[in-house]
Amino acid sequence: MSPVGALDPDLEAAALRWAADDVDDGDRRELHELLVRAREDDAARDELASRFAAPLEFGTAGLRGAMAAGPARMNRAVVIRAAAGLGAFLREVLREVLHDARPAPLVVIGFDARHRSHDLARDSAAVLAAAGLRVLLSPAPAPTPLLAFAVRHLGADAGIMVTASHNPATDNGYKVYLGGRVVTGPGQGAQIVPPYDGRIADRIAQAPAANAVPRATSGWRPVPEAVREAYLVGLPGGEAAADLRIVTTAMHGVGDPLLGEALRRAGFEDVHPVPQQQRPDPDFPTVAFPNPEEPGALDLALDLARSLDADLVLAVDPDADRCAVAVRDPHAGGWRRLHGDEVGSLLGEEVAAARDRSAPPRGVLASSIVSSRLLSRIAADHGLEHRATLTGFKWIARVDGLVLGYEEAIGYCVDPARVRDKDGVSAAVAVARLAARLAARGQGLVDVLDDLARRHGLCLTDQVSVRFAEPSQLDRAVARLLDAPPPDLAGSSVVRVHDLSKGLERLPPTTGVELLAEDDTRVVVRPSGTEPKVKAYLEVVEPAPGPSSEAVGRARTAARARLDQVAEQVQGLLLGSPEPLEERATQK
Repeated sequence: MSPVGALDPDLEAAALRWAADDVDDGDRRELHELLVRAREDDAARDELASRFAAPLEFGTAGLRGAMAAGPARMNRAVVIRAAAGLGAFLREVLREVLHDARPAPLVVIGFDARHRSHDLARDSAAVLAAAGLRVLLSPAPAPTPLLAFAVRHLGADAGIMVTASHNPATDNGYKVYLGGRVVTGPGQGAQIVPPYDGRIADRIAQAPAANAVPRATSGWRPVPEAVREAYLVGLPGGEAAADLRIVTTAMHGVGDPLLGEALRRAGFEDVHPVPQQQRPDPDFPTVAFPNPEEPGALDLALDLARSLDADLVLAVDPDADRCAVAVRDPHAGGWRRLHGDEVGSLLGEEVAAARDRSAPPRGVLASSIVSSRLLSRIAADHGLEHRATLTGFKWIARVDGLVLGYEEAIGYCVDPARVRDKDGVSAAVAVARLAARLAARGQGLVDVLDDLARRHGLCLTDQVSVRFAEPSQLDRAVARLLDAPPPDLAGSSVVRVHDLSKGLERLPPTTGVELLAEDDTRVVVRPSGTEPKVKAYLEVVEPAPGPSSEAVGRARTAARARLDQVAEQVQGLLLGSPEPLEERATQK
C-alpha cells in the first residue's frame, strides 16, 4: 500500500494507460496535468481517484456525467467505446430476432448545443459507420423530441441523443432509444429499459480501448430535413389565437426555432421569446441552473410577461423535452409557475374529455408513482384506465394503449403514437391551445384546476430532498425509514408502509418506501437515479371545496399549511440520517 499522502501506484498506472489509449489530445493533456498535481496535492489525488473509481455506468438513462478525462466522466473515449458496444448489441439482437442482420441496423443520431455534443455525436457516427451500420446524423443541434420522433418516423433500429437535458453546463449525456426491428410493440421508439441496458453495457465492457476502435471518416448521411417538417405537420393546429399573448424561453438551449414554428402553425402569432435566452449558449449565462423548475429560472420570462401584459409563459429546458407553464393566478395574487402535477392534470382532463365523447371511451392515462393521484381520478371519471409506472419516461412511454402520460418533473407525452418520450414542444402547443379555448370563454387554466378540485378534491403536491456525501448512503437512508417509519404524517395516523423493493401492484421492484396516512396524505421516498440525493414526493388531499372561488382559495390555503407540515416532518426524518450535506424544499 502507498503511504498516506502519496499517489497510489496502481491509480497512477491506470491513469497513464487511459491517457495512452485516449483519442483526444486535450483530454490526454488534462489527465497528465492532473497526474502531476496529484503527486503533490491531496485534492488532485481525490479528483484522480474519483475519475477512476469505476467506469461511468451505462444504465436505463444511458450515460450522463461531468465532462472530463477518465473512465468515470463523459468524454470522447467513453462515448467511442459506448458506440462500439451499442453497434455490437444491435447486430447481435437482429441475428437473434431475424436470424440475419441484413439490412444493417439503422441508427439515427442527434445532439444538442452543449460543449462537445457535436464531437460526441460525430464520434458515434464514425464508429457505427465503420462497423457497417447505416447511420443518419443530424446536421445541426436539435431538440431531443425531434430525435425521438425520427426513430419512429424512419423505422430506425436505434437512436442516440447526445444531451444532458437540464443538467449543469459541466455535464453531458448519451440517451439511447430502441425501435425498428429491435423493439416492437408499445415500447418501440422508447428509451432503453432492462434487459437491453445490461446487454449493451456488457458489449461496451468487451469493447477495446478507444484508440483501437475503428472509426470511419465518412459513410453516414444527414437526417433528412423532411423529418422536421413531418414532426411539425403532425402537431395539432387550427384555430387562430391572435388574442393570446405568449412569452417563451428556451433556456439557452436548442428549442426556440422548433417551438416558435410549432406555435405559429397552431395559430399563435403574438409570441415573444425571451431575447437573452433565445439562442443556444452552452454556458447558460442567465440562470444558475438551466432547469425551468428551479427557483429563479423563469425570472426573465416572468419579467417580460409582466411588461407585455402577457397571458401565458411557456418554457422548455435546453433540449426541449420538458415544458414549464406559468400563469396569472388570482389565488396567488400574481404570476406563478404551475406545478408539473397541475399541468399533467390539465392535459389529462383535456385528453380524457375528448375520449369521453367516443363510444366507448378507450385509452390509458399514465403517470409515475411519484406524481399526483389526481390523474387516476380524472381517468375514472371519464371511464378510462389509469396506469402508475416507475419513474422515468422509459416506463411511462411504453404503456400499452397510452393516450397521455406525464411525470411531475414537468415531462409530458402528449402524442405517444409519434414520440414515445416526453416532448416539451408538443406539450407547449397543447397547453397553448387549451389556454386559447378557455380564453375565448373568458376563463383560464386556473379555473379548470379549480373545477377539478371541486370534482375530485384538492390535491396539492411538493417535494423535499436531502443530498448525501456518497451514493452508497442513499439506500441506507431509505432502509432506515422502513425500519422506523413515523407513526403519523402531520397528525394523521400512518395506515400503510410499503417497501417498494417488494413491488407495488403491477410494478417491478424499485428502491423506495411509500407512506399513506388515514387522511389520504401520501409520501413516496426514493433515491435519485442521477444525483446523490434522497427525494421525498409529498401529496395532501383536501375534501372537495364549495363552488365559489373563495372556497377553493381557502382549501388551497389549508392544503398548503398541511403540506408544509409534512415537508418539515419528512425533511427532519431524512436529515436524521448520517452525513446529509444539504436539504432543499421546492414548490413553496
